[in-house]
Amino acid sequence: MPAASTPPSAWHHLARRRDLLWQFTLRAIEMKHRGSYLGVLWAVLNPLLMLTLYFFVFGVIFGGRFRVLPDETRMDFALGVFLGLIFFHVLAETISVAPTLIISNPNLVKKVVFPLEVLPLAQLGASWFNFLISLGLLLIGMTAFGRGVPLGGLLWLPVITLPHLLLTMGLGWFLAALGVFFRDVQQVIQFVAQIILYASAVFYSIHIIPPEYWAVLKWNPLLHTVDQARNALLWNLPVDLRHLGYTYAAGVAVFMLGGWFFKKMKPAFADVI
Repeated sequence: MPAASTPPSAWHHLARRRDLLWQFTLRAIEMKHRGSYLGVLWAVLNPLLMLTLYFFVFGVIFGGRFRVLPDETRMDFALGVFLGLIFFHVLAETISVAPTLIISNPNLVKKVVFPLEVLPLAQLGASWFNFLISLGLLLIGMTAFGRGVPLGGLLWLPVITLPHLLLTMGLGWFLAALGVFFRDVQQVIQFVAQIILYASAVFYSIHIIPPEYWAVLKWNPLLHTVDQARNALLWNLPVDLRHLGYTYAAGVAVFMLGGWFFKKMKPAFADVI
């Protein structure tokens, strides 16, 4: 395979199209909130409403606790759930929207010179825009109601987040291409997202997972990303470099596979659509 066909080279090509990527990212953000009275304010309200719902169900009704801190409070639990939801929602939005991105833009598919790789990345940019807003809300909550924001944890956060970014990029490319040929992917993904939610330690600590389930769940990179982010940012615990290394290996592998698959299937898009 020539060097120009590899995902890194394709990514370098897209970097030269950053202006186009920026324009489509802004369009994706605007389209998401177009027609609503509150507009982009929903990017703040949605995570807060979801946090309230999950905290009431799992924290109040079921009495959920992470049991990591000896003096854990309900606010500690709420912040831990919120941090997990922030990472999950980026992934959930990626896999739920990606399968329809190409088929919903047939006019762009017909343009030979248009870099279709931009479409999944632009949608991903809109999701990460919401991620940054939610992260800002988390830091405000930690400052106002939690145990403060540790500088060390804040420095670790980009390192922990990067493989999740690569993972969502790869999934966006892969599912966008797959959705062109298999329209049922969109329906299946809704159920898959719920499985991922409960398999990613959003509402519980990995330390309470029974060994027989851990043998399966340990391969979920999102689970380790959520756990390491909590350790560094909320609980002031050391980052497990083995688990962090696995998230990088999984993130890079999915990124490479997704980029390769999208480029391989791209020539057939126009024929199918």
